[in-house]
Amino acid sequence: MSQPRRVIVHSLSHAQAAAAAAVAHDVAVVLQSAPAAAANGGPAWWLHVIAEARAAQPRAKISDVLDCGPLPGMALAALRRGCKTLRLDAAPAMRTRIADIAAQCGARLDDAEEPALDLLGESDPLRACLLWLAPEGRF
Repeated sequence: MSQPRRVIVHSLSHAQAAAAAAVAHDVAVVLQSAPAAAANGGPAWWLHVIAEARAAQPRAKISDVLDCGPLPGMALAALRRGCKTLRLDAAPAMRTRIADIAAQCGARLDDAEEPALDLLGESDPLRACLLWLAPEGRF
């Protein structure tokens, strides 16, 4: 089985479009926040976006990643709020410390470098997600 494809979302409507496309193709999707989104919207906003996307598409197989940019304090705040997968662009020693804390919370840091569809500026996010998430030869 292949890895779920990633979609970088900037809003609730983006997350809902990606979830709908995942259901349409019966595939899993990773919803990843925009770079450093934890500093802009905050962990509570992110958890709300993910919860609403799941509520709109209960059959969607969604995992999520909140990007905390270079801010370890934001990563700690996200862990306190219950986020389970975070990105953090920090010095190696700090990443190790935050990764240890995350593990104690049942969470982890994400280092994946897979390609992702960034929905920023997409005029039709649903169509973009349908094309991106389509299994070979299905769309």
